[in-house]
Amino acid sequence: MILITGATGHLGTAVLETLLQKTDPSQLAALVRDEQKAAGLKAQGVSIRVGSYHDSASLDQAMRGIEKVLLISGGGEDDALQQHYNVIDAAQRAGVRCLAYTSRALKDPATLANQLMERHFQTEAYIQASGLPYILFRNILYMDVLPLFTGPQVLETGINLPAGQGRVAYALRSEMGEAIANVLLESSCDNRVYRFTGSEAYSFADVAAALAGAAGQPVRYTPIEAATFAAGMQARGVPELATRRTIGFLTDIKNGQEAEVSPELETVLGRPPMSLAEGVKLLYKF
Repeated sequence: MILITGATGHLGTAVLETLLQKTDPSQLAALVRDEQKAAGLKAQGVSIRVGSYHDSASLDQAMRGIEKVLLISGGGEDDALQQHYNVIDAAQRAGVRCLAYTSRALKDPATLANQLMERHFQTEAYIQASGLPYILFRNILYMDVLPLFTGPQVLETGINLPAGQGRVAYALRSEMGEAIANVLLESSCDNRVYRFTGSEAYSFADVAAALAGAAGQPVRYTPIEAATFAAGMQARGVPELATRRTIGFLTDIKNGQEAEVSPELETVLGRPPMSLAEGVKLLYKF
């Protein structure tokens, strides 16, 4: 039986959509904080386990009868790393036979500007030290975040970000969820590390060109300084923490942290992942 944590979130939903197409729902369980949000999963025959990463007792209950767990990384809370440790500890207590984790495909964890990402590699180390058989999914930045970076008025304003000429091998979250589900169903738990990225790395100038092609009008990318970007965010009332984290993401992009391309997503999907041009049409609803 496979337990998916964070089952009603975006990635958890994508994973479960594929699992439900390819295996009996009686073999699936979903860890959720709000049972009402999982009503659709329950109706399809998925076992609903109510709990949270904070609550070790609920995690122990959720792990009963489970052979394989997908730990979907938590949010940006201060105790996010401890939350991950709680899930790993519960899996260990339950004698789970395989623990999978959604980590990040970054070039050099030792030189990250966005310190929030460090917890992924600390979680990896904790899993490896636990002695549990594991699978690590190192996922690239979701293509889905592009509208958040460019803003809703991008056709009028262009793209103005402190990302230099940095490139990202974006992939759609839905395709990464599909690939993760394929691995969970087909792979033995052999301490394998997968790097899931798109087939090509793109700069924000490439994003602007893709938007221009889809919209039929010019769109320009202008690299700006981080201080200028921060001032603009402040003027719009964006909280300082959110601004700092966004700049961290963009600085890592500028420094090439997200640029490495791996063929593994294409291999596991059995087809090329969606290109930037196709993804822009989907995400910006052209």
